[in-house]
Amino acid sequence: MHSLAQEIQGFSKDRLKKQCTRVTTVTGRKLLERRRDGGQDGETEEVEEIEEGAGCGFVEDQSLDLQVGIVRPFYYWDAAHDIETLQRCKVSHVLNVAYGVANLFPDQLVYKTLNILDLPDTDITSYLGDCSSFIDQAREQSGVVLVHCNAGVSRSSSVVIGYLMLREGLSFSDAYQQVKQARPSVCPNPGFFQQLQNYKP
Repeated sequence: MHSLAQEIQGFSKDRLKKQCTRVTTVTGRKLLERRRDGGQDGETEEVEEIEEGAGCGFVEDQSLDLQVGIVRPFYYWDAAHDIETLQRCKVSHVLNVAYGVANLFPDQLVYKTLNILDLPDTDITSYLGDCSSFIDQAREQSGVVLVHCNAGVSRSSSVVIGYLMLREGLSFSDAYQQVKQARPSVCPNPGFFQQLQNYKP
């Protein structure tokens, strides 16, 4: 009877099943990675491109979310591609913090666009100064600001929470609760959540 140690010592790499991995890069390129034994040169990797990326490598939600969450008289959410909703809410300024989402009404609204990736290691707090200045500008002009990303869940909510902390001196807990009350679906990704908890304006 062979021991486990003997089996391991006698095991050959040739008996391993060849594996390939499908990878989607952040730019949307789809790759197929295969590893194979290169003899004396060791293991080599082959990469085959399956599909060229045209944007962010995440699933884009194409359906319109027309729910408008009012955090203050000057913040709204989503509905960025529905002009009737924008007009009904008297939106004058749009802060677009999505990645690869077009501004559809540049002749009718004032836009600021920051291409922010919804990834836990994105430094969301580094964008709060620019975002807050744009919101302040709109308020000074008695405007109404729509803050939107793709789904109105992580990036835009983080920006609004950060604004309340930076400009109104709210704690993270108070700012989060006010935003959550206005739009129950908000959920900053774990990285943004932790960064905002530690944020000291």
